[in-house]
Amino acid sequence: MNNKKVFTDSDIEIRPVYTEEGNRPTANEQPGEFPFTRGVQPDMYRGKLWTMRQYAGFSTAEESNKRYHYLLSQGVMGLSVAFDLPTQIGYDSDHPLAEGEVGKVGVAIDSLQDMETLFNGIKLDEVSTSMTINATGFILLAFYAALAKKQGADIKKISGTIQNDILKEYAARGTYIYPPKPSMRIITDIFEWCSKEVPKWNTISISGYHIREAGSTAVQEIAFTLSNGKAYVKAALEKGMDINVFGKRLSFFFNAHNNLFEEVAKFRAARRMWAGIMKELGATDPKAMMLRFHTQTGGSTLTAQQPLNNIARVTVQTLAAVLGGTQSLHTNGYDEALSLPTEEAARIALRTQQIVAYESGAPDTVDPLAGSYYVEALTAEVEEKAWQLIRKIDALGGSVAAIESGFMQDEIARSAYAYQRKIESGEKIIVGVNKFQTKEESGTPVFRIDDSIREEQIQKLKALKESRDKKAVASALEAIRSSAVDGGNLMPPVVLAVEQYCTLGEISDVLRGVFGEYR
Repeated sequence: MNNKKVFTDSDIEIRPVYTEEGNRPTANEQPGEFPFTRGVQPDMYRGKLWTMRQYAGFSTAEESNKRYHYLLSQGVMGLSVAFDLPTQIGYDSDHPLAEGEVGKVGVAIDSLQDMETLFNGIKLDEVSTSMTINATGFILLAFYAALAKKQGADIKKISGTIQNDILKEYAARGTYIYPPKPSMRIITDIFEWCSKEVPKWNTISISGYHIREAGSTAVQEIAFTLSNGKAYVKAALEKGMDINVFGKRLSFFFNAHNNLFEEVAKFRAARRMWAGIMKELGATDPKAMMLRFHTQTGGSTLTAQQPLNNIARVTVQTLAAVLGGTQSLHTNGYDEALSLPTEEAARIALRTQQIVAYESGAPDTVDPLAGSYYVEALTAEVEEKAWQLIRKIDALGGSVAAIESGFMQDEIARSAYAYQRKIESGEKIIVGVNKFQTKEESGTPVFRIDDSIREEQIQKLKALKESRDKKAVASALEAIRSSAVDGGNLMPPVVLAVEQYCTLGEISDVLRGVFGEYR
């Protein structure tokens, strides 16, 4: 018999065979009921398929608008907006630091005017929109709400999500502006304002995706993400908010990698753990204990070598997300290790979801892998290892303290290094990279963004600033400043300011003046 030891990427040893012994049975647990191991809805995809989103945004609002109309025509059920780096860190396109980055990794949005163009011909009360935006999430939400009002929509009925998860920016991604404490204040202001004004909006998407992209393991991904979630809940409770109200609007965002069974176990464990955390923090409404999540397939798993192999990788990851019970899903284009996805790559990525939905049989029953000795044992092991990490973070004083001390960053860096060493030594095989290589060039078409779009954005900003009411702009910005100083909720003055066509950079700068910048 072969005595070779085999481990998952989270260093969990995989036994040669699994039996009932030592398994925590979930057979008597019902989906849609606490602790939600088996899913958040009683009938899961038999009642309604997951939302098929395709993350898109590049160049100008006009160009992105064309891609949205294309995706909607191909069967996308919800939009997902990618913003360029200047927009993410609070700079207008004409700022010196924006040079070379305008429209590159997402769409450039400087003002309500750009938002009007971005959603031209799309009724916001008929589509659900997810926006991957953090430090400036409150401004983009204000743009969106202002546009919905201009379209005549009842903003109490619009639905969508802003990522708005600043803690993982300090730990893994880097698009923060202000220090942690004022950033946490902005987030709880959003929770409070949305609970009254935009009750169907998911006010945060607590994100493990970027933690995983930075090199964490599956166990670290859920441990750090749930710890961050706990920090947001505690901050809202300190503000006197009702956990049974805001708890229902929290959502999560996870990565799906190639180890099918570990990923399914991760999703099942995360649901069970979050239900326990929320109960402990005082939630009594089961809906406030549910972990609802969006999944994106793993960008960092895609290879520039033999890019068409990525279609197979994305298919495995799609199955992991669906078998794990995701609520919505974005599938990556096969060319994303080379460039932003071409239209063809985006279409194949969407078709991958549709084939799993309509041809694979995976959605036909709830939690199809439940009762597998292997999956149940792995769910329990992933959960136990994640609790060990959460206990360490709690001992440090919670997520904010763990980030400030560099604990999370060091853990992620260690895992990333260990994983890379395994690839370099050949212990971990990546098909087409360290085994089964070919010499020929791939010939995959590459999508390029023209630098001239910065000039276009600058001209638009110039015209906008000449046409707006300067007095109204000055008084709107002053209202934001005084609200920031006196501790009032920032959302109402920000919404009024964007309606006066104040720009994202102007609003961010007012708050830089009050809160300072995080270094």
